[in-house]
Amino acid sequence: MRKLLAAALCLAAAATGCGANVESSTDAKSTAVTLTNCGRKVTFDKVPERVVTNDVGITELMFALGLEDRMAGFAMPDDKGDLSSVPWKDGYDKVKWLSKDQLTKENVVDARADLVFAGWNYGFREDGGFTPDALKKLGIPSYVLTESCHNGRTETARGIMPPLDALYADLTNLGKLFGVEKRAATLIADFKKQIADVRAKAPEPADRPKVFLYDSGQDQPFTSGRYAAPEQIISEAGGVNVMRDLQDSWTTVGWESVVERDPDVIVICDYGDVSAEQKRKFLLSYPPLRNVSAVKHERIFVLDYVDLVESPRNPSAVERLGTYLRKVAEER
Repeated sequence: MRKLLAAALCLAAAATGCGANVESSTDAKSTAVTLTNCGRKVTFDKVPERVVTNDVGITELMFALGLEDRMAGFAMPDDKGDLSSVPWKDGYDKVKWLSKDQLTKENVVDARADLVFAGWNYGFREDGGFTPDALKKLGIPSYVLTESCHNGRTETARGIMPPLDALYADLTNLGKLFGVEKRAATLIADFKKQIADVRAKAPEPADRPKVFLYDSGQDQPFTSGRYAAPEQIISEAGGVNVMRDLQDSWTTVGWESVVERDPDVIVICDYGDVSAEQKRKFLLSYPPLRNVSAVKHERIFVLDYVDLVESPRNPSAVERLGTYLRKVAEER
């Protein structure tokens, strides 16, 4: 299954990071580059040569653009699934795994990083003092994952644009910064076509299954609002995210709101110490959910963590979930 997925992703990413002959990042211009990141203009005086990334989705954005040669390392826990058969396996083989925890100032300084690519709650955090401003004081520039940008609604609310637009914005910005614009444009075009093909097969609006994304939590579930990747993965696949009214990316809700919205399908985010099967058993045995349609009919679908955070695997997740949701719509 994973080999088939890797092959499909590689085809979807033709002329990107799967061995195609495309422009090299070494062709990048040496002049300053100004980008818009989280609504602010940010100028980079030179092309970074020792990028450090935090977490799997961010790391694979670099790999998908063929930028392994520009990286000094990455940090991520080792609970992010099988990395041995992904289209960007060569990147994982070439780039140093700096930490199985979040990045620290020490990691970054030791790696002699000249750019940190991370996100709020994907490495950047106020409580540990690991922020773009703190790194700037060390003379190290940052780029913030667009999915994670603070939106100003509260101190912690995240998300400033539709999730797939955030993916395309980051690919476009990275392409410009590293001089691989053609590669970025090709990748975006392939992804948009892959998603459009799924959209064309989606159920009619009245028949679309309601979907709840379950990340974790037993007392209160952690889920996806309007600005995290699952929102558009679900909608483009032909479903309706029951928590799409929440103007945040990843956030906590109450079980009573899940019961009230009565999802037809629950999508489990698979990662961490609690396995997808353990999460499934909990959902099926949790008394408050017994009358929820997804639980009564055992309509539970599993996607990997990296499918559900901003990453080049998002379009493939749309495709796989779309196939499942069409079956659900036909059976109801």
